[in-house]
Amino acid sequence: MEPIQGLSQASGKRRTQRGILVMAILGILIVCAFIVSMNTGFIRLSPVDVLKTLFGMGTDKQSLILFDFRLPRIVISVLIGAGLAVSGCILQGISRNPLADPGILGINAGAGLMVMLYVSFFPTTSFRSIFLLPLLALLGAGLTAALIYALSYKRNEGVSPTRLILTGIGVAAGISSAMIVLTLKLDPQKYQFMATWLAGSIWGSNWKFVLALLPWIVVLLPLAFYKARVMNILNLGENSATGLGIPVEKERLLLLAVAVGLAGSSVAVSGGIGFVGLIAPHLARRLVGPKHELLLPASAMTGALLVIVADTIGRWLMQPTEIPTGIVVAVIGAPYFLYLLSKVKG
Repeated sequence: MEPIQGLSQASGKRRTQRGILVMAILGILIVCAFIVSMNTGFIRLSPVDVLKTLFGMGTDKQSLILFDFRLPRIVISVLIGAGLAVSGCILQGISRNPLADPGILGINAGAGLMVMLYVSFFPTTSFRSIFLLPLLALLGAGLTAALIYALSYKRNEGVSPTRLILTGIGVAAGISSAMIVLTLKLDPQKYQFMATWLAGSIWGSNWKFVLALLPWIVVLLPLAFYKARVMNILNLGENSATGLGIPVEKERLLLLAVAVGLAGSSVAVSGGIGFVGLIAPHLARRLVGPKHELLLPASAMTGALLVIVADTIGRWLMQPTEIPTGIVVAVIGAPYFLYLLSKVKG
């Protein structure tokens, strides 16, 4: 018995060391993408110019470009990538559904509908509205998640993973249709804003939006990491989790609230960027394994890297115009979603 236990501990130690190495590499890649993104844009700044500007030796024009336009957008890309990825990882864990994702399940669409209703009646550039948008998006995302859960639930059966994904797709389609109808009633300026939002463009690219999003990420990400052990136990099944003393429904609702909060606050700033919550956890799981102590932070880093790379490609590919980040992510995510769908047994 002791040799078997020793082998198990050694194997777990090796997985942990490998996970730490993978996250270190992801961190280096994020830093590299950060640097490349600072150099990318219609007005090019060389690496030397960026360094000089960071240390206060650049021109006024270079400081304006870097500190007022590029850096806030890059920071927001990292935050929303981490938020959406961890949200997707939580949803996949608590539903035991590999296709769960805040975009596919309609949570992003619910947040977007609330944002659209607010935009229809109030300006979006005031300081007050910037900090109110995440709250409204959270409300829309929460109501949508509750509706999907209620429609997917059957007495004596619970929530079927297949029923959950199909219900989410149906609700998302209905909300998206309602949003398209609502856009027809907007004035040209607000219509342009919503068209940009729906395409998944990172529209909130100044430090006010960073400050509006940062508290949600700073509070909810550590809470998600803290619940990693609970998520490992929930993956064993409801009966096993109950036997180990876990209040299943209470923990599931708390984790769902964290996932909805991360997705809603991110969507309020980023627009309709989908597939990040689907792709990043799957890639992270391949890299570090299924244990959530490593999977959740690896998902956050993978999501951050994915969004910052997609945003950089979107700004670089068709200069002086730019491709919305959501479209770049969708080009990657849609084929991967179809691949995963083909692997899932009904």
